[in-house]
Amino acid sequence: MSDLILDTEAVELCQKKIKLLQNNVSQLLVGQDEVLEQIIIVLLAGGHVLLEGVPGLGKTLMIRALAESIDIDYKRVQFTPDLMPADVTGHSMLNMSSGKFEIRKGPAFTHLLLADEINRAPAKTQAALLEVMQEYQITIDGQSYALDLPFMVMATQNPIDNEGTYPLPEAELDRFMMKVQVNYPSLTDEVSLTLANTTSISQSIKKPLDKVLDIQDIQYLRQAAAHVIVDEKIVEYAVSIVRASREWNGIAHGAGVRASIALIQTAKVKALMQGYDFVMPEQIQNMVLPVLRHRIILSAEQEISGGSIEQVLTDIINKVPVPRQ
Repeated sequence: MSDLILDTEAVELCQKKIKLLQNNVSQLLVGQDEVLEQIIIVLLAGGHVLLEGVPGLGKTLMIRALAESIDIDYKRVQFTPDLMPADVTGHSMLNMSSGKFEIRKGPAFTHLLLADEINRAPAKTQAALLEVMQEYQITIDGQSYALDLPFMVMATQNPIDNEGTYPLPEAELDRFMMKVQVNYPSLTDEVSLTLANTTSISQSIKKPLDKVLDIQDIQYLRQAAAHVIVDEKIVEYAVSIVRASREWNGIAHGAGVRASIALIQTAKVKALMQGYDFVMPEQIQNMVLPVLRHRIILSAEQEISGGSIEQVLTDIINKVPVPRQ
C-alpha cells in the first residue's frame, strides 16, 4: 500500500467507497449529513472526535451506525461518576486455578471506542484515555500493550447539563482532532424523522446495517488521503490561521501546533471526498471551525460582550490572506 499512486482512478474509487459508507449510515439518520461527514473525515485522517449536542439528536445512534457499517471491532463505554480507569483500559486479575495473574483487557482494546457522556467521569478516568489517544497503547501493571490499528475514540458530551459533570481539561481536548457540534435538524428533516418513527411499531426496532467497508478499505482510504498533495503555500496558510488565533484580540488562549497538523490532515480528506488529489484554500477554511473551536479560549471581555468562538474564528478566516493560485 506504500506504493499507492493517487491517480484519477484511485480518487474516484475513494469517492465511491466514502459515498457508500455515508449512504449506508444515512439510512438510520436524517438531517445530520454535515456531522456524519466530519466524523468520517476524522476517521480517515487518523484522529479522534468529540461530539457535542443536547440529548436526543442521535449522537450515539450515528456512531453506532458508523461502526455497524464497517467490519471492525466496536466497543461502547457509558461514562459515569463511579467509572474507574481500569474499567476502560483493563486490569490484572488472579487466576485461582493457575495461581497466576492474567491480564483482563478493557473495552479500549478495540478499533472504534465510543466514550458516551465522557464529561460525566472524574478526571482520573478521563486521564486514562490520554495515553490511549496519544500513544495508541495501554499500560497495565507496568506492561505496555499496543492497540490494533485503526483506532479511534469517539466521545459525546451534553453542553447544557453541568450537574455531576467534570469538564475535560485542555490537554485532553487537544487530543481530539475535531469537536463537532450536533444541532437540531431542519423542519423538513424533523418531520421526515418523526414520520419514519411513528408509522408502525416495527420502526422502533432497527435492523442492523449492512457492513459496506472493512479494515482494509479504511487503511486504503487513510493511505490515499495521506497522498493528497499540499502545496507549501497552503501549509503556510493553515499555519497562519492557527497562529492568528494566538494573537487575536478577544482570544485569551490560542490553538497549538496540533491544530496546524489537524487542519492539513482533515483538509486532505475533505479534498479526497470532493474528488481532488490536492488541497485548496477552501478545504482549509471548511475545517477551521471543527478543528479549532475546542482549542481556543475567549477572553473575559469577549464573553461578556456576547462574542462566540464561531464568530471569532470566522473573522480570522476573513482576515488571513488567502494564497493566490
